[in-house]
Amino acid sequence: MDQRTDPPQHVHPAVTNPLAAGLRGRCPRCGEGHLFSGFLTVRPRCEVCGLDLAFIDSGDGPAFFVMSFSGFVVVAAALITEIVYQPPFWLHAVLWLPLILITTLAPLRPSKGLMIALQYRHKAEEGRFGPGDAS
Repeated sequence: MDQRTDPPQHVHPAVTNPLAAGLRGRCPRCGEGHLFSGFLTVRPRCEVCGLDLAFIDSGDGPAFFVMSFSGFVVVAAALITEIVYQPPFWLHAVLWLPLILITTLAPLRPSKGLMIALQYRHKAEEGRFGPGDAS
């Protein structure tokens, strides 16, 4: 019999709502400590509960979702404006550049925090091949 036991990845369970903690940029375990040390830089550990945040790897997920939303909103608004008003091209640049910046930068940090909190809550980790699964 194979008595293989994997060590637990997280010793303490999450005690906070991952949606609220992630959107506020707080620790996914205690909900009190700050998750970020810069705009998108994740702290090495929570200053309140001491959770080691080295497991975090949100990858490109937050950027993908934000860009998809932003692209839909900006392109739809630009097309509607072009069809209805037909403004000059310089006015398009003046109108849509700020909208692009707002719709991409504003939700990026909360969405990264949410992805990290959900990753912690569901104990997401890198996939591994088991014995006999190698190709």
